[in-house]
Amino acid sequence: MSTANTKAFNPFEMAQAQFDKVADIINLDQPTRDLLRYPLREFSFAIPIRMDDGRTHVFRGFRVQHNDARGPAKGGIRFHPQETLDTVRALATWMTWKCSVVDIPLGGGKGGVICDPHNLSAREQEAICRGWVRQLAKNVGPVNDVPAPDVMTNPQHMLWMLDEFEAIHGGRYPGFITGKPVGMGGSLGRTEATGYGLVFTLREALKQLGVKPSETTAAVQGFGNVAQYAIDLYQQLGGKAICVSSWDQDDQASYTFRRRSGIDLRELLAITDRFGGVDKAKARQAGYEVLPGGAWIEQEVDILMPCALEHQVTSDNVGQIHAKVRVIAEGANGPTTPEADKVIQERGIFIIPDFLANAGGVTCSYFEQVQGNMNFYWKRDEVLEKLDARMTAAFEAVSDLARKQKLYMRDAAYVIAVTRVAEACRKRGWV
Repeated sequence: MSTANTKAFNPFEMAQAQFDKVADIINLDQPTRDLLRYPLREFSFAIPIRMDDGRTHVFRGFRVQHNDARGPAKGGIRFHPQETLDTVRALATWMTWKCSVVDIPLGGGKGGVICDPHNLSAREQEAICRGWVRQLAKNVGPVNDVPAPDVMTNPQHMLWMLDEFEAIHGGRYPGFITGKPVGMGGSLGRTEATGYGLVFTLREALKQLGVKPSETTAAVQGFGNVAQYAIDLYQQLGGKAICVSSWDQDDQASYTFRRRSGIDLRELLAITDRFGGVDKAKARQAGYEVLPGGAWIEQEVDILMPCALEHQVTSDNVGQIHAKVRVIAEGANGPTTPEADKVIQERGIFIIPDFLANAGGVTCSYFEQVQGNMNFYWKRDEVLEKLDARMTAAFEAVSDLARKQKLYMRDAAYVIAVTRVAEACRKRGWV
């Protein structure tokens, strides 16, 4: 969704640069740096699929297990036409830190397939899901690597993957994969978890800044699952979101939909497709201004919530952030480049870093995994209560360290996360 040139951008190099900075802060020894700077394991494979028209098309699939010293690898599977192995490496790395910062006993993994679900039938998508599992059946599972949904994958995809895994291994393994449909091993509260978790941390940040949510406005990038539920809870707290951005599949471009008096979530959802694309004509009829996709970042608001893809706040557009902005809550993975991050830090904007802010999803996935392995399920309110407690505790630990050691919030979160993983590696005798 960014208007910036992304050709030279490498997300894995960005993840490594972030790690290197923190490794210097905590004086990490060289062997541990060498271990944590790269994934432990990587899988790249072909998935041949018989298409509906009779042709055979070969899709490319990936799975990266960055580190599992603290527990089984955990991370989503993306279906995206521009997926790359380096993107998956970066996301797996960030998952390691994300699980560590919220202190759940899991490591970091990520998967993907280069494909566009917009142009695939349900049968073709099912075949890709089953083919992905067949390639990895010996290397994933409830005790070594637990996948989940991510960009353009959903509970139905997870159920097809679970069914294939169980057919191969001859048993029932509901703890193998998370994000499943409720009633088929999924957890209540999982759908809301990432967006709600984002706002739980935002609530704590505003509390620390002495600001009431009801006195704030926000601009949101993206209108998928994370953005929708973040807006929902933010508005329940009294905040006013004035715009969202979304991707238009027909135009192959993004647009920002703004209404200064505040967006109506239900109204927008009624004119949004299953991939988070808002109908431009209907939005105009409902009184929304339709602006360029990058306009979300320049709005006169208190809070920015980038909830789309990585590499969205860059050196090219960070200067467009309005002087009024006090908080950036990163709902997406890796939305801010290191160059832009320096500017945000210099400006004194309070940042809730991605792997803390959006850790609600993996935290609730952990709850689903635990429930699946126990064959026992919690009520929605109980799940969200546990999620709130976990996210609040994680935020407080990071903000306390940031204040005590006068660290930038992102650096403080990394210090906690990397220190925990490094300690696990040392205790296991890996370094």
